[in-house]
Amino acid sequence: MARFSRLEVLNTMIDIGLVPVFYNKDPEAAKKIASACAAGGARVVEFTNRGDLAYRVFCELVEHFEQAEPNVILGVGSVVDAGTAALYISSGANFVVGPVLNPEVARTCNRRKVPYSPGCGTASEVSEAEELGAEICKIFPGGTVGGPAFVKALLGPCPWSRIMPTGGVSPTEESIGAWFQAGVACIGMGSNLITKESVAAEDYEGITANVRRTLALIRKARGKPLFYGVDHPGLYPTEKATAEQIASWYCHVFGFSVNEGRSSFMVGPDGGVGRIEVVKERVTDRAHVAIRVSDFEAAVETLKERGIELEQPKAKAGVKAAFLKQPDPAGNLVHILWTA
Repeated sequence: MARFSRLEVLNTMIDIGLVPVFYNKDPEAAKKIASACAAGGARVVEFTNRGDLAYRVFCELVEHFEQAEPNVILGVGSVVDAGTAALYISSGANFVVGPVLNPEVARTCNRRKVPYSPGCGTASEVSEAEELGAEICKIFPGGTVGGPAFVKALLGPCPWSRIMPTGGVSPTEESIGAWFQAGVACIGMGSNLITKESVAAEDYEGITANVRRTLALIRKARGKPLFYGVDHPGLYPTEKATAEQIASWYCHVFGFSVNEGRSSFMVGPDGGVGRIEVVKERVTDRAHVAIRVSDFEAAVETLKERGIELEQPKAKAGVKAAFLKQPDPAGNLVHILWTA
């Protein structure tokens, strides 16, 4: 059963802009490849149904990431029939991708509220797929059916369509820029991103770096800023109030909920926007501000170029953070924050 809702999967695909695509018959290697992609920022990963008993490997991936990295969204690719789609959905697939359009696969996915991205090569196929409930249509093979020019031509009369090309997409500024300027919602990338050489050499850090570079090119093509807003303010206890008292006050006055962690309370509305971190330990009489970044490593390098020193970064599954050594002019602490 899918752990992520249909809307969560589709929105994350579009937000990140990249879906890594791979197959490996070795479950341990497959886990490391998917983890490397997520570490680079691409947490929606497509495992293709390419080999005998591939679903067994996929099942191991689902079980592993449910515990080790629960923010990773796993889906299956190369699905051409409803039986295979049902098998993988029952095994935990959060989305289904195919090289062709199959109405029965679409119906199977719709019954379980699982996104289906069929392979389409004409405007008529895209239209039929959308009638069957496909929100993001895969253009395959992307380079052969007309490339970015095909996408641009299609979106002229059908601006509501959401397109994901796979095949003919390279991790270069020229290729990525052309596809996103044409109007794609996201891109799928296989061996150009997860190279045979990297897998053979077990160079998983290299895969992570390649993913990170590709996402940086996507952000550039979209014009997305590196520092793109305040994630949350942080408050500290004082002589007048403990962290528990501060958190309780916000809950009482505004009806917020509180989630207690080891070092802080996160306070905010259920289903609303915005949150406040109340740190348990008194570090300063001031506050802190968390700035959300789209690429943690790039943000670190940019700050260094601007003469800003940072404390040792802290990282855990799906989260990276680092405090600036210098507070702002008012004495408030500042840290950058990246979440997958």
